[in-house]
Amino acid sequence: MSKTEAQSSVLNRADSLYRHGNYSKAIEAYKSCPNPSEVNNKIARAYNAIGNFDLALDYFKRSVEANPNDALALYEYAKLLAKTKKYDTALASFNQLMNLDYRNPNYHYEMGLVLEKMKDSTAMNRFRVAYDLDATHQKAIFKIAKYHLIKRQHVLSHKYIDKGLESYPNNLKLMSLKAQNYFYQDDYKNARTWFQKLVDLGESSEFIHEKLSSLHAEFSDYELAIEHRKLVLKYNPNNSDALFLIGQYYEHLKDYKQAESYYRMSIQLKDIPLDLEYQKLGYVMNRQDKHKEAIEAYKKAVRENPENITALFFLITTKDKYYEDIDTKIKLYEDFMTKHSESVFAHFAQERIKELKQDKFLKAKN
Repeated sequence: MSKTEAQSSVLNRADSLYRHGNYSKAIEAYKSCPNPSEVNNKIARAYNAIGNFDLALDYFKRSVEANPNDALALYEYAKLLAKTKKYDTALASFNQLMNLDYRNPNYHYEMGLVLEKMKDSTAMNRFRVAYDLDATHQKAIFKIAKYHLIKRQHVLSHKYIDKGLESYPNNLKLMSLKAQNYFYQDDYKNARTWFQKLVDLGESSEFIHEKLSSLHAEFSDYELAIEHRKLVLKYNPNNSDALFLIGQYYEHLKDYKQAESYYRMSIQLKDIPLDLEYQKLGYVMNRQDKHKEAIEAYKKAVRENPENITALFFLITTKDKYYEDIDTKIKLYEDFMTKHSESVFAHFAQERIKELKQDKFLKAKN
């Protein structure tokens, strides 16, 4: 067998091993080739496949030094340099690639990713060139559209998203940007439609369900708001804010028992001032005619935040319902007036004092 035939036989065996995923055996076979320097790029790919990036880089470097015009090997080398955070060398390699073929959009896109990692503002220029060279380049479109979304340049962001969706209508990343654009434009109707499209296509995330829950609540669709907020809890079971909002949604539906349950769970998880939570708990207790429990909730709200005048006034009005003695009720409102005569509740307190005194007079007369 000639040397050429031997090289071909060993190479065919090595290539077969590589194609079948037996990368370590493939490396051994490649290295046994009569002229291993001719297969450095293949050895590099095999090392890359098994995650030995240092050796992969070493062999890619040997390959591109021997064949500087081998664009494919150079491209793989540049991407692996970027992956291993060797950004300066990666940039040099991408520049070398552009000298070989400036009109390859992916060279510009990949170079943009490197510049982005380096916090270099010129990254967007590379993404734009990639788009100019290929108006269907989905990844470049996403980068440009996201940039305009962050800048709150919604019209421009929509323009690029729509262009991308023309060639790939089910691009989930672009659809998500579309939904977010509408959300930040306060166009809740369209935002809800686009977030729902993501769910219909099988997408599920804490972010998506959180936004959909809020959007359903905007339209008073509280059952749907609860459904999606409960899905948020699947991702983050200890999300006290989600529990609190579910309580609010149940309150809107006048399901005070469920509201009470979720308010209590929210309170148990929080380690910050809980006056609002206890205030809401007091409200739903009152709605169930559990005035004694409501009083305890309002007391806790006031202890949590003595400046919460609303909770204090609701505490007094609840005691008004619960206590029988008229003089005790009158004193509660008079004490409130003494300390909070400038409060928005002062007028209501004054009127209630008049009503109670009138009741007391009529009872005494009888």
